[in-house]
Amino acid sequence: MSVSLKFIRYQGPVLRGMGEAAMGALKQRLGGKKNGNGAANGHGAATETTPALPGREHHITVSPRPAELVNAYVRWVGGDPSSYKGRVPAHLFPQWGFPLTGKLVEGLKYPMLAAMNGGCKLTINAQLPAGEPLEVSGRLDAIDDNGARAILDQKLVTGTKANPEAVVAHLYVFIPLKPKEGSGDKKSGKKQTEKARVPVDAREIAFFKLKPNAGLDFAKLTGDFNPVHWVPRWAKAFGFRNVILHGFGTLARAIEALNRGLLAGDVTALQEIDVRFTRPLVLPARVGVYVRGDKVWVGDAPGGPAYLEGTFKLRNKGQA
Repeated sequence: MSVSLKFIRYQGPVLRGMGEAAMGALKQRLGGKKNGNGAANGHGAATETTPALPGREHHITVSPRPAELVNAYVRWVGGDPSSYKGRVPAHLFPQWGFPLTGKLVEGLKYPMLAAMNGGCKLTINAQLPAGEPLEVSGRLDAIDDNGARAILDQKLVTGTKANPEAVVAHLYVFIPLKPKEGSGDKKSGKKQTEKARVPVDAREIAFFKLKPNAGLDFAKLTGDFNPVHWVPRWAKAFGFRNVILHGFGTLARAIEALNRGLLAGDVTALQEIDVRFTRPLVLPARVGVYVRGDKVWVGDAPGGPAYLEGTFKLRNKGQA
């Protein structure tokens, strides 16, 4: 069953934030064309100077997340809403954090229209309580630019008055600058000779089917309506066979697979997960979640292509 359109009413801040970011990137592109070079000048567009890092912090206060939205989201990503009684899942952070991300890259020289989600590190220091406002801050933490690609490290912190840094997320935004032979790692930039695959000895802990409209469903729940996830013609214009699932949608499903398939439903056990998105997950799809030790993959099968790979860390017993 498709996600109801009624959840779009909760996505106003996300849509405004993404719209502002898209307009900024478009103005940057148009300005660069007018100048005849790769960068725009003035009027809020990109500059050639590297900003001081870490960048300026931006803050917003988010009203308590609606219970019906949280429950629908948890069900969609394969979780059990009853496991989150009195809590908000940390991996829902894009829904309230995205309104800040456009502000974190204002004035940069990079072609933001070419930006891709390269990976994410999510650290859960404390559980987010339901029914309380969320204090959210964001800043551009670092830039790794080797001339062929740039990786922007955007830091988003979500908390409450009692736990100001309950959830810390680092978003790794990958921006191609020019072709460079042998640089295929979207997150670290290290030389990569072959694409990621699920190890043949990895253990499957979950398996799920994704319909062609999975990207649109995730957009209704989080506000990320980038057309590449739900408009086939748009996705094909960018070189994909069809629409692709959001990286954060893949991450959320991997976390809930860990919660239910490895941690006996204890949604407080996971302390940290650090992943990179290794290839687009084209819809529709049938994929599994696989583990070996402290490593996790989302892929077709053992030995097959991986769409996500990373590591995870569990909370020590007795920790909050």
